[in-house]
This record gives sequence, structure tokens and C-alpha cells, in this order.
Amino acid sequence: MSSSLGDAVKLPCGLVFPNRLVKAAMAELMAGSEHTPTPKLLEVYNQWGKGGWGAVLTGNVQVDVNHLGSPFDPALPAEYTGKESNPALVQTWAKYAEATQQHGVPSIVQICHPGRQSFRIAGKRGIFASTIAPSAIRLQMGDGLLDRIISWLAFPAPREMTQQDIDTVTRQFVDTARLMADAGFSGIELHGAHGYLIDQFLNPKTNLRTDAYGGSAEKRAKFVLDILAQTRKVVPATFCIGIKFNSADHSSASFEDTMTQIGLLVDAGIDFLEVSGGTYEDPRMIGTDSQPQPEKSQRTLAREAFFLEFARETRKRFPSLVLMLTGGFRSRAGAEHALRENACDLIGIGRPAAVEPAFAGRLLDESVPGEEAEMQLNKVKPPFLLNLLPIKAVGAGLETSYYAGQIKRIGHGLKTFAPSL
Repeated sequence: MSSSLGDAVKLPCGLVFPNRLVKAAMAELMAGSEHTPTPKLLEVYNQWGKGGWGAVLTGNVQVDVNHLGSPFDPALPAEYTGKESNPALVQTWAKYAEATQQHGVPSIVQICHPGRQSFRIAGKRGIFASTIAPSAIRLQMGDGLLDRIISWLAFPAPREMTQQDIDTVTRQFVDTARLMADAGFSGIELHGAHGYLIDQFLNPKTNLRTDAYGGSAEKRAKFVLDILAQTRKVVPATFCIGIKFNSADHSSASFEDTMTQIGLLVDAGIDFLEVSGGTYEDPRMIGTDSQPQPEKSQRTLAREAFFLEFARETRKRFPSLVLMLTGGFRSRAGAEHALRENACDLIGIGRPAAVEPAFAGRLLDESVPGEEAEMQLNKVKPPFLLNLLPIKAVGAGLETSYYAGQIKRIGHGLKTFAPSL
């Protein structure tokens, strides 16, 4: 019997993914000082484009060059006023779109604003300038003294955004989406997870506002809903707009609020919702329990997907929503299990793609036996001294850096390596 992983998926906007395996967004750290796509980055996406994926999601493209998630993020350099007045800029990004899509694979750009999660050294605002956030709540990497010192050194205190700030950032999201459409990408994904700005607005822990943008689930969703509505007005009807959504931040007390917000996104016409989770303060998106065994029980298969239960509940309430589940998939069997459970339509795979750009092709190849249609990825071991630090973000940072290093190796045409035992 043929695998359901090879089935095509049609989004509400009309875009078709030729199969269900999506190369998930990962930090590439390859944009350089100009914050534009480099030739080596384009080569990475050329390789992923040839890898058998149903779609390829890019890493973060920041909407404001003054507020970056890392010093090496691609970013919108300034206000975008259209392709007629910005031909060189459009051409630069068109090369990025072509790198993947020349192989017939849709490429979706993950666009983002880090909000309070912008490092001091990231962005052109200056190392002593404040970050911005819905509420002036400092990011804390942990409760210990060392955690607090590192948090203070790495992240400036945010200031609460004014209405003018909100209007400006909303326009920056819309400008970035418009540029990506003009450059020929198939769509964008709003990064509403991992503690970035959209997630900060959605989350009652980081949004204490009492105006039109806070105080209820509906008001906390206004920021992203306005971005979505305004973007729809300036991009083609066939241009995909998805969202990455946090599942790991929500307690039982706020769970219904979360479902309310998803319902609002569905009503607004989102094309797909990617279920992920975690923040810098609680980096659950960097999981480590991912060593498949030759014979997998149903329980083990279910555990391979980090956020499966949340996806199941979302599916139950919003059966027509196209769901993408990302986090922990390492095998054909695990991906097929999630589909059989009707928990999702699309399978997002990240780290295996940094080690083997054509990992999707291996999973889809029915001549490859099940025990070979998987990848074992061990935890990245920190250096001895770092291992002594009681900071949970250390492990997440090492994982991100390790796989960014493998992505760079792809761009340089070098052999890649999974973490050693």
C-alpha cells in the first residue's frame, strides 16, 4: 500500500503542495552584515529544492532591520513601496525564491519580528536601545542569579509599544509580505510562536495591555488579525498566508482562549496553521528525545511528535483547517502515524533536513525499507564547562548553533554530520 505522505495537499488559496512533507523553518545564520540572501544561502535552498519536499519554509526573515533575532538574519532594509520603485531589492529576493522553486517546489517565507527577544547585538538600533513589546516585561532565561545576569546582558529591557509603534510594525509585516509576493515566493508564514512579537501579543503572560490589544483572547489577537487582513489586500489571492502557532505556553486556564484565537484565525482565512511550541524562556521546540528504535510501539510513534495532543484537539474543533505539525519527526513510521491519527495534514521536518537535504525523498521512496526511512539524532553535547551551567537555554542554543553549522556546510558543498554519541 502506498504511503499517504505522497498525497498532494491543496490550500484554501489554491496553492498545491505535491506531498505532505515540509522542510520546516530553521535558523541558517547566513545573511551576513547586509542582511540579504547570500549566494551560499541560495545554494542551501537549491539543495532543499531538489530534496523531494512538498514545500520549503525559509528561516526567519525579519520585518525590521533594527530588530533582529540574530545578527545574521535576512531582513527588510526599509519601507517597501513597490516593485516599480525598488527593482534591485525585488531582484535580490527573486533569486532567493528561484533557488527553491526552480525545482517545482513551493517556497514559503517565515516572516518575523522578535519583539523583546532581540539580542543587544542584533539589529541596527544600537546595543543600549530598548526592544519593543506589547508590555514592558523583561525576558528572563531562568530564576537563578546567573540566569538573570545573562538575561540582562543579552536582552535589553523592552518598552511598551505605542499605537504608532503597532501601526509601524503592522506596516512592516505587510511590506515584507508584499515584497515576497513581488519576488515570486508562493507565500509567507507569520511567526506567531517561540516567544516572538506576535506570540507576545497573543499570550496573556506577556500582554498585560488594557486597550484594544489586550485584556481578552479576542483583543490579544487583534495585532495579528490586522496584519493578516491588511496583507490580504496587497498580495494575490493565490498567495499563501500561514501562521506558526505556539502550543506549549498554554495552561489549562488559558487553553480555551487559545482555541478562541485559532478560531479567529480560521475565520480570517488563514491558509494553514503550523503547530509548534516553546520560547527562549522555555525552549521546548528544541527537543532531545529523538532516537528511534527499529521496532516502534504505538506509544513510541506518538511520542515522536512533540505537540501531537494539541494538534489532535485543534483538528477536532476545526476540521477544515489545514494543520502542519512540526517537532520531533525522525521517521516515515512516525509521520504516517500522525496522519493516521488525523492530527495533521502536513508534516514539518527540520533538523534531519540540515543533515540530509533530500531526507524527504528518502521517506517517500517506497523502495527504501522502513528501518532505513528514519534518522537518529543524538543530543548535541555541550563542552564540559558549559555543561556545568544550570541554564536550560544553553542546550537549546547549542542545538540551534549545531544545525546552523550543518546548513552552512550544505551551502559550501561540504559533507554534513549528525551529532556524535
